[in-house]
Amino acid sequence: MVQKAKILLVDDRPENLLALEAILSALDQTLVRASSGEEALKALLTDDFAVILLDVQMPGMDGFETAAHIKRRERTRDIPIIFLTAINHGPHHTFRGYAAGAVDYISKPFDPWVLRAKVSVFVDLYMKNCQLREQAALLRLQLEQGVPDGTGSGSREPAGLIAELSARLAAVEEQAEALSKQLDESADAAAVATAAHLERKLTGLRRALDALEPGDGGAVRQSAPE
Repeated sequence: MVQKAKILLVDDRPENLLALEAILSALDQTLVRASSGEEALKALLTDDFAVILLDVQMPGMDGFETAAHIKRRERTRDIPIIFLTAINHGPHHTFRGYAAGAVDYISKPFDPWVLRAKVSVFVDLYMKNCQLREQAALLRLQLEQGVPDGTGSGSREPAGLIAELSARLAAVEEQAEALSKQLDESADAAAVATAAHLERKLTGLRRALDALEPGDGGAVRQSAPE
């Protein structure tokens, strides 16, 4: 069963949260509600999220302050934030949103199709990163348990494991390539940059796998990605 991505919806108005859920339900991901900045920060302590939709105008801790807290935490600083606002105070207000770490800034009422498409891109990138982490974890496990230690006591033959890893990585590489092709010149700069980062990580993992291929004497060069 494929693990669903979590999307954090932050708005102090229940009707707005309900509208966001109606728009994003077609993505078939896990939607998590937060009615304040404090509640959002609490949710981020325990769960991983693909993207955060954050209302700017909230009583108490507003969206800008909430985003600042999110970006200061090592665990959450890389989560994309899309600001939603019902007011428009001009370029300065928009600039403040980007300065707070937002990858996009959308004014209400927004086009449901556009919002869903933007969120979908970040969900896809998140899922590819999750797959990549799984491949890296499997590679490290293979290094720790499957590679012979030179004494003939290796518990498993490495060739089969390396072949399996290579096949799984190839599937992720194919999906990442397809995703990159979807990101044309009109795509968000942050999405394009995130996709490029994912491709670099895939390249590093592929090189590590290549280094694990048995050499002339059947030995395996132990090299793993950072």
